[in-house]
Amino acid sequence: MKVAVIRRAHFNAAHRLHNPTWSDEKNREVFGLCNNPNWHGHNYELEVKVTGEIDPETGMVVDLGWLSSLIKEQIERRFDHKNLNLDTEEFKNLNPTAENICVVIYMILRQQIPQKYDLHVRLYETPRNFVEYPA
Repeated sequence: MKVAVIRRAHFNAAHRLHNPTWSDEKNREVFGLCNNPNWHGHNYELEVKVTGEIDPETGMVVDLGWLSSLIKEQIERRFDHKNLNLDTEEFKNLNPTAENICVVIYMILRQQIPQKYDLHVRLYETPRNFVEYPA
């Protein structure tokens, strides 16, 4: 019997969507306001879902305190109040779209969460726009 536990988290970050191989005109055309050379920011909402069997000794899939600490250490400290393009290694050469941010978060957490658990990440860039990985 598998059960999913979900932890929500929050971080604020600035970014600029930009492809350096394109002209300024094409970048503006494709990315619009998100290509602002002076950056723009989001209040990201993150949901991390871990699915697995309930441990018969603890009655839990995973300890939500442990999951909370993992997200805080690995994601919030890394990205909160940062300019993703300038302040993080992950996006030095990767366009920080919501899709890419979501996949990067998944990859970081996947390294820390035992393989016996399924992992799913949902990232809200705005209350109406969100992405998920895996799809």
